Amino acid sequence: MFDADDAVHAFVPYPPAPVAHATSGPLSGLTLAVKDIFDVAGYPTGCGQPTKLAISGIKTATAPIVRRFLDAGAAFVGKTHTVELAYSLNGINTHFGTPINPAAPDRVPGGSSSGSAAATAARLCDIGLGSDTGGSVRGPASYCGLFGIRPTHGRLPLAMTMPLADSLDTPGWFARDGKVFERVAAAIFDADSVPLPAEPRLLKATDCFALAHDGARDAIEAVAGRIDTMMAPLVETRAAHGGFDALYWAFRRVQGADAWQSHGDFINRWKPALMPAIEDRFFYGRDLPKAEVKDAVAVRKAFRTAFRAMLGGDGVLLLPTVPGAAPRLDATPEDLEADRAQALRLLCLAGLSGCPQVSIPVALDQGAPFGLSLIGPPGSDLSLVRLAVRVAKAAAVRIA
Repeated sequence: MFDADDAVHAFVPYPPAPVAHATSGPLSGLTLAVKDIFDVAGYPTGCGQPTKLAISGIKTATAPIVRRFLDAGAAFVGKTHTVELAYSLNGINTHFGTPINPAAPDRVPGGSSSGSAAATAARLCDIGLGSDTGGSVRGPASYCGLFGIRPTHGRLPLAMTMPLADSLDTPGWFARDGKVFERVAAAIFDADSVPLPAEPRLLKATDCFALAHDGARDAIEAVAGRIDTMMAPLVETRAAHGGFDALYWAFRRVQGADAWQSHGDFINRWKPALMPAIEDRFFYGRDLPKAEVKDAVAVRKAFRTAFRAMLGGDGVLLLPTVPGAAPRLDATPEDLEADRAQALRLLCLAGLSGCPQVSIPVALDQGAPFGLSLIGPPGSDLSLVRLAVRVAKAAAVRIA
């Protein structure tokens, strides 16, 4: 995948180096693309940022999460583009180019795991490894018509991975179909500490459904109706304990403070040329008053307690992954930022609570895909994936 076969500009064009994988295992026969924030022996780790690439050097060891895929038999096919320092939801990178969204070429691919999503959707790999801090797997999964997961925070290792915001960062992956998605989960996760029952309580987050765009809301309501009929009656509830605005700003402040902690020394020392929106986000974190960060942490703690109590050990929340289809490539910076702010109001729920979330491709908005999400109790990841595949079959919407 280092040549003209990459028609969607998903892969970073590094000179190929051999990466060994197990000759047999549960992922044998599947190919793996890796977001360029994870170390892979024989390659630099560029993080979507020219100065980071220049000072990276060739890595001599592979990140444990990548190793887990390789040891299960997946074959590495290349490193994929990421948004600069993994700090954007739209997928645009003016330094190295923006991957094409194979499901909607006139729209952004989503980020920051843009290359892994594009490679998976374009059938250039079977599994796309990405990361998710504020929605960097779930957003692209929705925009590109893929299955994608943000695991329970801390369940999978992140050593030898570029951090963005430690208290929010997780690895995650994409797959085109439920069978592969579930196969990967069975290979990567140990047994659940909180396995879901065979028939969990399915909760419909009415306040989250209300945030969907008009056309998308009709489509996602129809999907919910099929699930209600074919699987189990949905119990209506409200998910945004404390209100969306308060949760959005708590998330922004926690993420911003964490991100400056991760990259402030790099930015101060090297003075890298950052994209304007990325620079604004880092400087926002730099300039946050300590009292605001302290208050945001308190909001997160209170929300986490209430949200986890709502789920208990048997509840699964259904909600739109994002408000609708991906923004158009020709959208103004102001429109992209407004779309990001609205998407984060949905995406922040799993980040603040630390719960696992799976996005499944179920619907169309303006002819482009968008997803339904399931959020489960922390530690329920494997059974949540299996439930999500069942829900996707019940929803049964053709998107490609």
